[in-house]
Amino acid sequence: MLAIEIIEKKKNGLQLNKEEIDFMIEGYIKGSIPDYQMSAFLMAIYFRGMDKDETSNLTMSFINSGDRVDLSGIKGIKVDKHSTGGVGDKISLIVIPLIACLGIPVAKMSGRGLGHTGGTIDKLESIEGFRVELGEDEFIENVNKYKMAITGQSANLVPADKKIYSLRDVTATVNSIPLIASSIMSKKIASGSDAIVLDVKVGTGAFMKTLDEAKELARTMVDIGDSLNRKTIAVITNMNQPLGREVGNANEIMEAIKVLRGEGEEDETIVALTISSYMAVLGGAIKDFATAYSELSNILRSALAVDKFKELVLIQGGNPDIIDNPAMLPQAKYGIEVKAKESGYVNKIDAETIGIAAMLLGAGRRTKDAIIDYAAGITLNKKIGDKVLKGETLCVLHTNKEENKEAIDRALEAYLIKEDIPEKEEYVYEIISSL
Repeated sequence: MLAIEIIEKKKNGLQLNKEEIDFMIEGYIKGSIPDYQMSAFLMAIYFRGMDKDETSNLTMSFINSGDRVDLSGIKGIKVDKHSTGGVGDKISLIVIPLIACLGIPVAKMSGRGLGHTGGTIDKLESIEGFRVELGEDEFIENVNKYKMAITGQSANLVPADKKIYSLRDVTATVNSIPLIASSIMSKKIASGSDAIVLDVKVGTGAFMKTLDEAKELARTMVDIGDSLNRKTIAVITNMNQPLGREVGNANEIMEAIKVLRGEGEEDETIVALTISSYMAVLGGAIKDFATAYSELSNILRSALAVDKFKELVLIQGGNPDIIDNPAMLPQAKYGIEVKAKESGYVNKIDAETIGIAAMLLGAGRRTKDAIIDYAAGITLNKKIGDKVLKGETLCVLHTNKEENKEAIDRALEAYLIKEDIPEKEEYVYEIISSL
């Protein structure tokens, strides 16, 4: 078997079998296939695509390149969730304690963020003392005892995907549905969960910019899950503006606490309840979505969810007092108000531009080695549909940096204010499932 023959076959639009895909992935990991041949292979996939069988086989090849997490020591159906990423996305922080309240085990493995703001792990590290690296025994013990635990991903989890993603990033092959889907699903399946709920974001602040793209990605990932015996549901959600009103790390923890107290913004509350409800159904705790949504809504109106989050913080070494007093979270030295230049209604907030502004303030990473300022971020005073008067504050930038002109310009640029009242935003567009 020769790499050039496999590249030629895919270049001509022919189906690759499992052995051919394994040969390419294993060869690249071992070093027998060089970067230039893998680049050509990825470009052939980019232009010719992959069918269901090929994409499933690529996913399994990624999984088999490294460690697989054994969660068999955890009792019950393990349900995981994954977001394709967005601005102000703190849904995992809300979902973990919510689902644990139902007695469903949540064994969550998350990564760090690269770009706009930190990932879930970075956000949790803004809580004093919170440990994000747990040993396997402690991880499993916490899930069995408390029904929840969160830890960073193993360094040897799906190494083929990590190596190939770095190559995709510099060869203009990132935006390929089979490559995106296999990358995401390989990590979720290698992490050991029995069922998966996917939050597929679409809009200006998401990787998928159009609903058709999001549907294609969602369907591809659900098909992969189905082919590998993992019950999978994809929820397509709105990322045309940041989720909630907080973007950053410490301030997203603060906002997650509000949601868990039943005081959250409508958009993030609906998305969190929708994701959680499908997790509850897949986890076998509740039979149908409507019942799950109602029961989880009641939990949010009680003190149960926020108490469960406090328990998570406590068992992972964090200071639980922060949950009752979020002002103990890192605070920025400067609060810069960005004022409206005109009156009208907010018709658009470009989420990606807000995300870039947050990164410039220190909330995110330009490179994987950059250090995050947990206190940095943005509070959105005005969102789509809100009336605004000239001179009113659109948003507040939180930073410890003295020079922030570019971030201020970006934040102002993100807002589109017009005389017309815009249509109300949908928060959840569609559910895709093979169940």
